[in-house]
Amino acid sequence: MPHGHIHGGHSHGGHTHGTHTHGSHHHAPARYDRSFALGALLNIGFVVVEAVYGLLANSTALLADAGHNLSDVMGLLLAWGAVWLGRRLPKGRYTYGFGNASILASLLNAMILLIAVGAILLEAATRLVEPQPVAETTVMVVAMIGIVINGWTAWLFMGGQKQDINLRGAYLHMVADAAVSAGVVAAALAIRFTGWFWLDPVTSIVIALVIIAGTWGLLRDSVRLAMNAVPDGIDPAGVERYLAGLPGVAAVHDLHIWPISTTETALTAHLVRPGMNQDDALLLEISSVLKDRFGIGHATIQVEHDGSCCRLAPPDVV
Repeated sequence: MPHGHIHGGHSHGGHTHGTHTHGSHHHAPARYDRSFALGALLNIGFVVVEAVYGLLANSTALLADAGHNLSDVMGLLLAWGAVWLGRRLPKGRYTYGFGNASILASLLNAMILLIAVGAILLEAATRLVEPQPVAETTVMVVAMIGIVINGWTAWLFMGGQKQDINLRGAYLHMVADAAVSAGVVAAALAIRFTGWFWLDPVTSIVIALVIIAGTWGLLRDSVRLAMNAVPDGIDPAGVERYLAGLPGVAAVHDLHIWPISTTETALTAHLVRPGMNQDDALLLEISSVLKDRFGIGHATIQVEHDGSCCRLAPPDVV
């Protein structure tokens, strides 16, 4: 059965290969290495400061934020490691390279955050039963430092978070931390004027809820990518309509769209073109449109003359 593939830019016998497009491989650029390094170092230092003064000030809100910041340091290191792995070339059994590490990192980041939330809620519940005095001035000063550090670190990742869920995880960590630190400042001010020490553990609970709200979307999207779901922003029905409307195409089957990493998407499809000759120009056009219109940069297209001969033609066969 004559057929051709988009994959490479060369020909072997009966397999005519058009283009294997790398144009949408958006690995996080090297400049984010500096962002990760600065963000991690600043937050490690701030975790130490926050933990020490949280103990001295007897503030669960400050300790809760320190625990959250520690999880953020781990998250930054995970995301950074995934970016580094994603830049490695395919090797041995890893024929798609190591870009999938970015998906695993975003998933682990979400899980680490939820574990940190559990610890925060447990400590806050204990303090809520027995409220204790808090050195509110110390709490305010340390939390304000946190607003500056976390806000600046979030800014470092602002440019890349819209295209890469792995960078978005790092960005959301930092934004949530800045917001949480602002909440701690507000709680300390309220304690100073009211003397209501129970506001400290209540603030910890609010912090936990903010983290859950910010993490849920990251967890949901990471699980979807890990399960090879079609990435957000790509309309699989639209892709199928485009392929089915190509000249001479009578049917489309075995269409699969899945993420190779948090920034790269792959596609395979069989096009049935009865009586049509091999058309390398069409294959090149398909790869270009899939990249530019749909954001799919790694496409493999198999062209068949008789779809009934393909065992993958039935829609219930994967």
